[in-house]
Amino acid sequence: MADFEPRIVTFCCNWCSYAGADGAGVARLQMPTNFRIIRTMCSARVDPEFVLRAFAKGADGVMVLGCHPADCHYIGGNYRARRRIALLRMVLEQYGFDPKRLKLEWVSASEGEKFQTTIVGFVETIKELGPTPLVKEAN
Repeated sequence: MADFEPRIVTFCCNWCSYAGADGAGVARLQMPTNFRIIRTMCSARVDPEFVLRAFAKGADGVMVLGCHPADCHYIGGNYRARRRIALLRMVLEQYGFDPKRLKLEWVSASEGEKFQTTIVGFVETIKELGPTPLVKEAN
């Protein structure tokens, strides 16, 4: 497992966290390349089915990044996302997944460094957890 490189799906809010990712790239901050970004209009638009499908397709971890509370462009979208992620963690646990494989974080457009540290920290967490449990079942 020393050569394990996790596959991470990252859902980014268009208005804040996607711009934060762009800021991290423009600043040339060093990040692992294990993640793929899916741009959404709001963190509340991330349907639980999207998260479950990402895991079903072999993602080792999923992140949902959105605007800070009270800064959502759609008023309360991030509060809905927070409730949804809490419920999803319980569902994942019921299916035998460690809830740490799903992360919700608030990253604003001006926080390129926070985006970078969030990605680096989550990749390290997933490396410690190992591959998705679905891979173990398939073998």
